[in-house]
Amino acid sequence: MPAPALPRHIRLLPLLLATGWLLAATAQAATPSAARRAAFKQAYAAAQQGGNGWRRLAAGLRHYPLYPYLPAAALEHDIGRIDLATVTAYLQRYPDWIPADDLRRHFLLELARRQDWKDFPVLYRPGLGDTLACDALQARLARGGTLDFDTDLASLWRRPSLPDACAPVLHAAHAQGLLTDGRLWSRIDRAAGAGKAGTIASLAGWLPPDERTAAQQLVLALRDPAAAVAAAKGWPDGPRQRQALALALPRLARRQSDDAEAAWRRLQSRFTFDQAQRDRILSAIALFRATDFKDDALARLIALPAAAQTGATREWRARVALARQDWPAVLAAIEALPATRRQDGEWRYFRARALAALGRRDEARRQFAMLARDPTFFGFLAADRLDRPYAICPLQLADGPRHEQALLGRPGLRRAFELYAVDLPVLARREWARALQDADPATLRLAADLANRRGWYDRAVFTLTDGEALRLYDLRFPLAGRIGLVAQAEQAGIDPAWAYGILRAESAWMNDAHSAADARGLMQLVPATAALVARRNGLDWNGGDTLYDPTVNIALGTRYLAQMAARFNGAPWLASAAYNAGPDRVEQWLAARGTLAPDLFIATIPFKETREYVARVMAFSVIYDWRLYGKAVPMASRMNAVGRPYALPNASTGRKSIVCPASMTAGAAATPAAALPHPASETRKD
Repeated sequence: MPAPALPRHIRLLPLLLATGWLLAATAQAATPSAARRAAFKQAYAAAQQGGNGWRRLAAGLRHYPLYPYLPAAALEHDIGRIDLATVTAYLQRYPDWIPADDLRRHFLLELARRQDWKDFPVLYRPGLGDTLACDALQARLARGGTLDFDTDLASLWRRPSLPDACAPVLHAAHAQGLLTDGRLWSRIDRAAGAGKAGTIASLAGWLPPDERTAAQQLVLALRDPAAAVAAAKGWPDGPRQRQALALALPRLARRQSDDAEAAWRRLQSRFTFDQAQRDRILSAIALFRATDFKDDALARLIALPAAAQTGATREWRARVALARQDWPAVLAAIEALPATRRQDGEWRYFRARALAALGRRDEARRQFAMLARDPTFFGFLAADRLDRPYAICPLQLADGPRHEQALLGRPGLRRAFELYAVDLPVLARREWARALQDADPATLRLAADLANRRGWYDRAVFTLTDGEALRLYDLRFPLAGRIGLVAQAEQAGIDPAWAYGILRAESAWMNDAHSAADARGLMQLVPATAALVARRNGLDWNGGDTLYDPTVNIALGTRYLAQMAARFNGAPWLASAAYNAGPDRVEQWLAARGTLAPDLFIATIPFKETREYVARVMAFSVIYDWRLYGKAVPMASRMNAVGRPYALPNASTGRKSIVCPASMTAGAAATPAAALPHPASETRKD
């Protein structure tokens, strides 16, 4: 008897699969040539100058995957001269493209600038941000409409600050009588809590004269806390004045803890602060006396009532005790931390340190042994304490050509890769985010691997941030041999693994990284510093934008690292702190606490960012040493005591073996805080 016929959808399955493979293979094979990419870059540069000159250069690019970026660039340049019909035509032709979203937003802003409130509603849609939301309300007002507070303003009113475009709307709301004194004070209170003095100042004029002064006192407290505290001797003991002082005293304590302490002694009996205000003030003064390492700091922190305790005050109780090497006080402070914080690697490590110092060696060894299983700064330190190998469990992605082809079938991801290939990384990241916004972890891993193969290294760093993905060390800690870091580090006389660690911590491999302080490129150099380094080392210097060139950035960055190391006796851990917080600050810390062991010194750095930065760089150095050589120089060798010369690793330097405990392969490794990307931010105290 012949076999029964298979259902039609089953019989068609091989054909469908083959067709899918063919389409995906075609997409993969259609990778644009270098000539087409060069033509696009030339046309894009012309389009950014506006007009239609770009069209001649783009004659053969009609089917190039990034073609819609060309007319959008020209329209963006000419935004002040184009009309609604031109913009609408582009939006209708490319409705789901990122350039279309940008063009809509920017043309709406242009219409608002023109005060063209007739065309504005044609393009506007909700969800485009506060500026355009307020412009939309202006358009309604210009057409004779009115405002309803609950419908139009309530959500905006909850913002502690608003863009300038909202000012006319708020003035109209005030003219309509919608901004009652109660509503004004509710927003002032919200702005005060967020530290937005400008918002309070802008609203104060609408208050009755007898209340306006109180709002201005809040502004003074935020902008000049020392002046507010001094002026308080003439203030009445009113609720708003107490609110102002409860804002001013913590801010003053951050800057000058002695002045805040003296002011508190004068004012605490004159003003009837409520308990929450007293707790907030006492907490801030105690915290910043601790970060200044005042003699009474530990006692002040211990004496704080429970309601005045914060995560920062509890941790600084332990840090001050560490600075004094008061080991019973260290144990007591760690026990006073919340249970979740006690499980952090840092506090597990210092608990073991305290136990060992107090002669409780068996307990200490058990604690160190558990911690030594973590591939983190404190895990590596714990392994050194026990003279054990480092525990690193690498994971490799399984080959998945079929899944790769399917992933490359996503137009958005192909655009992302192509934008990166033509040196438009900001646009590339936006296409990447949109293409993968709903992707599952397996897809994200594969996408990160595809990006890495194309030299787009930062995608893995920012994508593989939890679970087992943390074990994909080859993706998360790329070597990128073509950038020449090893050779440049060796020429500069520094350890290549350390230079890699700095680069990874500074930019997370973003070639175009640019901080608020104008630090640029892979190693985050400020142009003025880079120019000095180039002059000192006889290197070419052609301006700040060359810092986005990896070869230039690394050549200068490694020399600057060598300069920092030379200032601190070669010590990479101190030079790392100087690279982040500045060498002068590190000198100040050394003058105060330079007799401490390196691990204790790092724990007592007043700036949270710098503490974490040093730990991150040193952990990254171990991982990169292993990536380069298969073994790693012990962390203890990298953290030479203050005043002792640092021995630069070489081919004969002893390195530790790397092991993977069997139990660690069954699940994800612990998430190492020191291994996560850390965007640059302003260095500050806790």
